[in-house]
Amino acid sequence: MRRNRANIAQSKPGHKQASAAEPPAESPVTIRRYPSESDVSPEPLVELTDVQFAYDLRPILTGIRMRVPRGKVVAIMGGSGSGKTTILRLIGGQLRPTAGQVSVNGAVVHQLDHDALYRLRRRMGMLFQFGALFTDLTVFENVAFPLREHTRLDEALIRDLVLLKLNAVGLRGAAQLSTGELSGGMARRVALARAIALDPMLMMYDEPFTGLDPISLGVIANLIRRLNDALGATSILVTHDVGASLGIVDYVYIVADGRMVAEGTPDEIRASREPLVRQFIHGEADGPVAFHYPGRSYAQDLDLGGHP
Repeated sequence: MRRNRANIAQSKPGHKQASAAEPPAESPVTIRRYPSESDVSPEPLVELTDVQFAYDLRPILTGIRMRVPRGKVVAIMGGSGSGKTTILRLIGGQLRPTAGQVSVNGAVVHQLDHDALYRLRRRMGMLFQFGALFTDLTVFENVAFPLREHTRLDEALIRDLVLLKLNAVGLRGAAQLSTGELSGGMARRVALARAIALDPMLMMYDEPFTGLDPISLGVIANLIRRLNDALGATSILVTHDVGASLGIVDYVYIVADGRMVAEGTPDEIRASREPLVRQFIHGEADGPVAFHYPGRSYAQDLDLGGHP
């Protein structure tokens, strides 16, 4: 049975400026919204059921349950080191769960053989935290790489597809630039064009807003939403950027200490009165995640007596 949304399952304490060469930001777009009744589809594209993961004896994730409906943009939010990126790696098959099940498009990821896993991965796109462009290739060659690696298309068609993808992110005119000539925001857009080169059914974003100036951040956020809808894809964002994420996603999961502690629509998350959710959403310095690292009392450290 589905948990009450935006409720705590367990409470535990726990730039680069835009380059002058960068094209101007696109005008604001209307963000498509979905009614809350349809937030959980009967046929999710991605589903995690009671997933646990540990490195040796060190638990990283415990009891993760998550459903990502087709066509939606879903955020996995939480503090640094909470296990967000580990969830992406489990979905992509880089890691195998210690217990539980990870399913994508009806296939149990960790039960696939080598060939089946790579067939599934060809239907996924990934935007890495800092783009991960090939520094010795031009913008055009970076976007063309997955098309040349995974298809047998002729060069004329590859050229047309690359220009199409670059046009979608506003950088068709930058096709022949080297990666060293790009600003941070432009590099992130090129990486996004490369990630959608094969028209993936699932897009995954690992901290897509890190290190971006406000204009570039707004451009990337709008592109994530618009491209998801235009491609008919499904998107998962791993992020701790509250403002940018809540403006474009349909549903939010919050992770803390390796557990899924809250979920809900953006409005439900904003309105939550749970202390851990409020502290995270509003950036409060103290709360369930304490400001002071656990230790002896200040008085004890100063040899003034006092209680631990």
